[in-house]
Amino acid sequence: MTTRRRFIAATLPLAAAGLLGSRIAQAQAARLEEKDPQAIALAYLHDASKVDRKKQPKYAPGQVCANCQLYAGKAGDPWAPCGAVGGKQVNAKGWCIAWVKKA
Repeated sequence: MTTRRRFIAATLPLAAAGLLGSRIAQAQAARLEEKDPQAIALAYLHDASKVDRKKQPKYAPGQVCANCQLYAGKAGDPWAPCGAVGGKQVNAKGWCIAWVKKA
């Protein structure tokens, strides 16, 4: 076997293992809890229907994490990472003051 072939044969499994490892780490990202200091600072709630509109005048019905530009999940994902909270997972039905309409 040539040196190039040995190199490819040796590095391909390592690259695949690295990709698998990053997927597992992403799938196991911590969920943001409502009592977390980041959540409190952003007025985050797991359920947008519980937002107090007097305290949060920016909120409008229909605004949920799933339709926010910062939500990194696919359609139908119940939980996904959010850019506003350092990649922690948020509930698709949640809401916070960082909500921005998805383009």
